[in-house]
Amino acid sequence: MKRKKTFRDWIASGKVNKRLVIVTFMLVPMLLLIVFTYFPFAKMVQFSFYDMAYLGDREFVGLENYIEVFTRDDCFQALKLSGYYMVGAFVQLALALFFASILSMKMKGAGIFKGLLFFPYMVCGIAVGFIFKFFYTRGFVLDTVLQWIGFDLDNLPYWLRDKSINNISLAATSIWRYMGQNMVLFIGAIMSVDASMYEAADIDGATGWQKFRYVTFPSIKTIIVLNLILSITGSLSVFEPPYVTTRGEFGTGTYFVIMNELAHESQKVGLASAMAIVLLIIILIATALQKLFFWYFFGEGEKEAYRVIRKRKKREKQQAAGAARKGGTL
Repeated sequence: MKRKKTFRDWIASGKVNKRLVIVTFMLVPMLLLIVFTYFPFAKMVQFSFYDMAYLGDREFVGLENYIEVFTRDDCFQALKLSGYYMVGAFVQLALALFFASILSMKMKGAGIFKGLLFFPYMVCGIAVGFIFKFFYTRGFVLDTVLQWIGFDLDNLPYWLRDKSINNISLAATSIWRYMGQNMVLFIGAIMSVDASMYEAADIDGATGWQKFRYVTFPSIKTIIVLNLILSITGSLSVFEPPYVTTRGEFGTGTYFVIMNELAHESQKVGLASAMAIVLLIIILIATALQKLFFWYFFGEGEKEAYRVIRKRKKREKQQAAGAARKGGTL
């Protein structure tokens, strides 16, 4: 007679042990994720519907905080400042791709240049803010270098006070810091491209630009999309450069700087929470639009771009219609 399995036999079986190990190893990370990410996020959503400080009474106000985000001049103006950093993100990606294309080739000193260009990313963001605070200060590094070239100090702008140029100056600090990171990612992607594709392009007599356009770019477009998404979302949540360099003064207060002031200095926690939720929604929309853009123009993975598929189908319909007309005349 076959012995009936006991609970001890069941739990000692290999299949159950495997599942127990998986659950055990997942339990702690999932618990930490819930406690320190999802639960605080849920509380932030709740706080966004209240007029409240960190301590004291709370008053439910519904959607008033969300309406105030778009009606307050400081909140909406801070959101518009992200445009400077978005333009800087595109410049940063273009420079990173340019240097990656050059440094991915076998050349003397390439490792040194890679290290020098990547070094700014290793510097703490607070330190970068202080570096450029002194770099842009009147009569200091940048002004001194420009005077050596021949510029008159009296004709130079105040790089951090002049509202026509101070946000451009701060956006340039982000380009300097993050360009090396994107360059390294691009180099890794370019180095992984099949060398036989370049050999075939050489046989066909392709130029350097044609190799980049038809071989390199399609092969690394996934990394380009990833870097673009990270750069755009990062430009919407800039904090360290304006906070450390100018403390958000002279019209340089970005969305995160204003949110920090409202939450920690003005104690408007509900309004700051609503600003955070609005920013999350904007980032999600921006990410979706980028994905749709690349899917339409460049395709996704091994799939063709939707624009190419539409053109091919349209051309096939025209050819079929032409063949039908030609057959009718016969």
